[in-house]
Amino acid sequence: MEMTAFKLVDVTDAEVDEVEERYGPLAAAVRELVDATIRSNVGDDVVGPATEQIRAITEKLRADQVDGPAGVNYNATGRAWNWGNAAIGLRNGAAPPMEVVHDPDGRMHADVHLGAAYEGPPGCAHGGVSALLLDHIMGVTASGMNRVTLTGTLTLRYVNPLPLGDVRLDAWISGEEGRKVFVDATIKGSAGVALEAHGVFIIPRWSGDFEAVVASDAGPS
Repeated sequence: MEMTAFKLVDVTDAEVDEVEERYGPLAAAVRELVDATIRSNVGDDVVGPATEQIRAITEKLRADQVDGPAGVNYNATGRAWNWGNAAIGLRNGAAPPMEVVHDPDGRMHADVHLGAAYEGPPGCAHGGVSALLLDHIMGVTASGMNRVTLTGTLTLRYVNPLPLGDVRLDAWISGEEGRKVFVDATIKGSAGVALEAHGVFIIPRWSGDFEAVVASDAGPS
């Protein structure tokens, strides 16, 4: 992975807010569309025209778009955004989404609603979706939002099925050793703890240089 995956963009916080206010509702509408597509019982007279309308809207949206993935961007104030992220991407209609909350004691948690789009076993969340959410919150916990960390290993223990609906994730740092950061986490659903996880996150060798560049770009805090 190269540092160029993190891109400095010459935009103000107000401009970032404007874009998020424009595309956030669109992504939310796409999530509703996915849910409706899964659970709808309407006939051909509705599905046919709806399909054509969706294709037409998609074509309009593609009229002006970036090449490749959205990436991780930041501006001169140090604000960063990752709109395409599979777990939290504000512009990603496939993301649940998840908002990670930083607790005063250094732990982190998130409350997420998993609907029909995330089903694996009947009525339960797909194990891969659970792993995705855990990987994200554990990575954020390892980084503390002040350093770069990348997933080294992620060990999951599936204790119980995770029913669809409201779920709670908790994560905390359990130790550090050199460039390794150890993180533990759990996911709880309506039936109690469903998954327990342990991860090893690596601070890449290039991260010090990158963080210095970010600090220099952002200026004094």
